[in-house]
Amino acid sequence: MSTNTINIILAGNPNSGKTSLFNALTGLNQKVGNYAGVTVDKIYGHTDIEGLSAIVTDLPGIYGMYPKSEDEIVAHEVLVQHNNTAEAAIVVVIADASNLKRNLLLCSQIMDLDLPVVLALSMADIAAQKGILINTQQLSLELGVPVVTVNPRKNTGITELKAAIRELHGSRQAHPAFITHPELSQHLDTIAGELRLRNRYAALLSLNNIHISGYLTEPQQEWLGQYIRDHSLSITAIQGQDILQRYRKIDSILALAVTREAGSGKKSASQSIDRWLLHPVWGYLIMLAVLFVVFQAIFWLAAFPMDWIESGFAVLTDWAGSILPDGQWYSSLITDGILAGLGGIVVFVPQIAILFFFISILEDTGYMARISFLTDRIMNKSGMNGRSVMPLISGMACAIPAIMAARTIRDPKERLITIMVTPLMSCSARLPVYTLLISMFIPDRQITRIFNMQGLVLMLMYLLGILASLAVAFVLKHIIRKKDKDFFLMELPLYRMPRWENAFITMIEKARIFVTDAGKIILLLSIALWFTASYGPGEQMQAVEDKYAQLEQQQELTEQQQEDKSNEKLAASYAGILGRSIEPLIAPLGYDWKIGIALISSFAAREVFVGTMATLYAVGSVDDDDTPLKEKMLAARKPDGTPVYTMATGMSLMIFYAFAMQCISTIAIVKRETKSWKWTIFQVLYMTGLAYLMAYLTYRIFL
Repeated sequence: MSTNTINIILAGNPNSGKTSLFNALTGLNQKVGNYAGVTVDKIYGHTDIEGLSAIVTDLPGIYGMYPKSEDEIVAHEVLVQHNNTAEAAIVVVIADASNLKRNLLLCSQIMDLDLPVVLALSMADIAAQKGILINTQQLSLELGVPVVTVNPRKNTGITELKAAIRELHGSRQAHPAFITHPELSQHLDTIAGELRLRNRYAALLSLNNIHISGYLTEPQQEWLGQYIRDHSLSITAIQGQDILQRYRKIDSILALAVTREAGSGKKSASQSIDRWLLHPVWGYLIMLAVLFVVFQAIFWLAAFPMDWIESGFAVLTDWAGSILPDGQWYSSLITDGILAGLGGIVVFVPQIAILFFFISILEDTGYMARISFLTDRIMNKSGMNGRSVMPLISGMACAIPAIMAARTIRDPKERLITIMVTPLMSCSARLPVYTLLISMFIPDRQITRIFNMQGLVLMLMYLLGILASLAVAFVLKHIIRKKDKDFFLMELPLYRMPRWENAFITMIEKARIFVTDAGKIILLLSIALWFTASYGPGEQMQAVEDKYAQLEQQQELTEQQQEDKSNEKLAASYAGILGRSIEPLIAPLGYDWKIGIALISSFAAREVFVGTMATLYAVGSVDDDDTPLKEKMLAARKPDGTPVYTMATGMSLMIFYAFAMQCISTIAIVKRETKSWKWTIFQVLYMTGLAYLMAYLTYRIFL
């Protein structure tokens, strides 16, 4: 690393103001939430410190150096590993001044890794409200590291922090070891030497985290495991002793550096509010009311930009069709493949963005943590815990960021179960399918002059996803083995006013992630699906062309004949052949081969179902009024003259899409997050099997 470059690592407890400080230092607009576990990966940024270039790394929030969840492992490895720039880094430990004892545990552990440390005290205003007075000079003297008070929300203390970092640059900080562990010195020296670790404490941490230390090679892990067995080392006892000794010394330091004013034990405003929001009865009712209002607002607010996007893409498609030459393959590729694929991606961005706007507000105020607390009992009975609520709620917008959010779940079994059931939540991509089918078969009439029947059915589809996820999680709880009992522990943050700028930043960032990550895959598959629906075996496609060429010689083809030609070419295409090949399999569900094509094409994304049906029934596009498509579908007949679409077929299709894993992007994310094809394939198979069974039962019930 250049002498003109400073490598800064930000570390701290969840909800300590770490990411706010990162934003204040770098100017980057990272998501900041009043909820544990918002940062689930290390984030990089750049800043200037008195003429020097600084690379700032924002680590996930951790309580200590004994990691349990995926995000904690990321932070652990960066701080402990011995062969990267972390060796030369200056670590800024952000500590909540209102809860200093707990925060100093992490600080003491990082100090013992022999890294240069600056302690940044945040939330000093909250500490003052509690009557907590901190003598920063005395605290700095006792710890042997610089101590600076900062308030990232108000951008105060940043200059002083940069000055402290600049002073440490280029010099070796000589802070004393916090805990020495003399009884283990011989073992720790041997381990550090064999594994080439930084010092004794790095060896102790590797001893306690042997199976998750990604910086250790497999032979090193095997050697360390054998060393533990040969010397009968008790890992649990070593870890417990380390933490107890640290807290004893922290207590002695706080006794010298911290005082508490008399009368500071009165109830805070947050405690008074929690009397209602965490009430065993009113708490749940308030939570349901909040979520109901949020999701009603999402659908109402998203309707306007979605209509604008659909109209915009309709105009763009018409314009492209008018300037591109007729009959050319690339004209169809652009209008029917690329533009149709982009439209299918972008149209759902408003719902995703608005959902995450409200989630950001709930996080920033501190209420999301209360939702996790309230639902922990229900989640625990299903094999999950309160941390699973965040991914499940996010899954109502899009399963991709929702599954990524499961990284904050500490227990591997509960994290895996959450990933396995999150796609059962009705995401925004299912909404077009539900809307089309409900409008076809559910009467548009009022119930008791308040509720609309179509709206109630739509709400029931979303409730079905929630109940299905809980039921499947309960089954998986007894299938997936769990070695240790895990407890859901969470510190409830204080209530705060939301930062609207942060909410808008989050909304934009989530929309960007959806378009860039999921969009690339969906667009590529849309192009592939266009190809399979446009081309087929030469002889079969040519036979259709010859048939209608002869008719056209006799007279100009009628509109019906042109539609027949399009349908026959589709039937002869690769997609048509595939649809007919699976027709015997889907016939028991009430589906014909055209529905089979739509089922296959919607593996790219569920919403592709509507566009596929529009193409199959020779409707150029679906505008705000989908009556032409509904009429075509309702008028469709089987070879025996009976309707293709009945109440039984429509309800069966809705149930199928409610359960099926019809999203290749989600499959890719599940593989990445589980690092296992076994669980990815299992998820696809169980969801497909469940969808088939439930759709079959539904069809038989309504038949």
